[in-house]
Amino acid sequence: MKLLNEYLERAVSLEKLAAGEQDSTFKTQLLNQAAAYRKLAAKRALEYGLPPPSPPEDPPQP
Repeated sequence: MKLLNEYLERAVSLEKLAAGEQDSTFKTQLLNQAAAYRKLAAKRALEYGLPPPSPPEDPPQP
């Protein structure tokens, strides 16, 4: 369960960083990393028999 929470926390952290980023290339990279962590969290949730995590609060804007 610990990894699931860590993956989601990392995704949210990266999404927050991306929200304030002016460089569009770097912003896209941050959002891609966040999406990868959300994918890992969804996989872990499935392994634990839990519902998938909720999507990001604000849709990412590359």
